[in-house]
Amino acid sequence: MDSVHENIRRYLSAFYPGQILVPADFRGRGSQDAIKMSLSRLVKSGELKRIAHGIYYKPMFHTQLGEMLPSPEAIAEQLAEKEKVRIRPTGSFALNKLGLSTQVPTKLTYLTDGHPRKIRVGKMSIEFKASTPKKMALSGTISGSLILALEELDLDNLEPDQEKRIRYLIQISRDQFYNDLKLAPAKVYNYISKIITELDDTIFNIISEA
Repeated sequence: MDSVHENIRRYLSAFYPGQILVPADFRGRGSQDAIKMSLSRLVKSGELKRIAHGIYYKPMFHTQLGEMLPSPEAIAEQLAEKEKVRIRPTGSFALNKLGLSTQVPTKLTYLTDGHPRKIRVGKMSIEFKASTPKKMALSGTISGSLILALEELDLDNLEPDQEKRIRYLIQISRDQFYNDLKLAPAKVYNYISKIITELDDTIFNIISEA
């Protein structure tokens, strides 16, 4: 056991501070039980920190702020990468991330094609919600997030700043919408299509007047 523990302890130095770790990262360095026991010992010694059952991170420190937690967003993204699943921001988190809301969410909510679960990180939480294949098929970083975010809004009563922001997001990522728009709900599809048409007309008029 001690040889397994020392092997894992040395291997831990290969990871960067703040990196998310799971028992699978140490496969091949001992039996499953031995790895779990070693990780528990590393938590007790402070060389490793536990976020939730089976989820750890390597401690990181700031010269002025002291010990720091990885951000919930970094945790979610690293877990998705490790588990080979897709995640997409949704709800109030998606609205804030896209600049459509100034409300800072206390819970980061993601749609996923992986297992649904909740993780507490300090004063915040991360929720992974099971989604439909159609929603997870959205491929564009901005277009997919915007389509999901617009489902949360009353499209007939948007604030002027929200409308301006939405038009900007569509304009800078319009190529993404050619693939994703067909997967949008009818109301969102009609709303985005109308804006794209207006943008096309504006560009045509500018060219015609040049």
